[in-house]
Amino acid sequence: MKHLPKHLRPRWRYLAVELEAWPDADVSQGDFQRSVWFAAQNLYGDTGSADADLRVLQFSFEDGSGEALVRVRHGEVERGRAALACVDDVRDDPVRVAVRGVSGTIRAAEEKYLGRPGESAAEASVAFAGETRPAVRRGDLVDVDSEGGYVGATDLDC
Repeated sequence: MKHLPKHLRPRWRYLAVELEAWPDADVSQGDFQRSVWFAAQNLYGDTGSADADLRVLQFSFEDGSGEALVRVRHGEVERGRAALACVDDVRDDPVRVAVRGVSGTIRAAEEKYLGRPGESAAEASVAFAGETRPAVRRGDLVDVDSEGGYVGATDLDC
């Protein structure tokens, strides 16, 4: 079987995506892919989501933060960004999804938007609401472990 000529092959754009969740969230590539597909299908229907053809190519997630590389068809970048904005949880774990940038090649997306190392998380004890509680620090952000789950805070809150 012959390959399609270059001018007939589909063209792609690559969205560099930043993920943030609570430190105990368990997010895998398959679960994130499923959430992206459901968000696109709910927003645009079957034909619209098929036109965008969102696919998670690279994924890394640990200690509540991560990043992904999502492929979308050339003319559907805005639809892909809108579908990613609709992802608010992955397997009942709340997740913040933000697009860092758009690129025409995987290599350029990696170098421009995914090349820097992620912030490491450090566990600590902080004073919060008059008590000493365990917490996870990521830069200026502090996730305090409370009875009902994690509470987002900053250095000034602790």
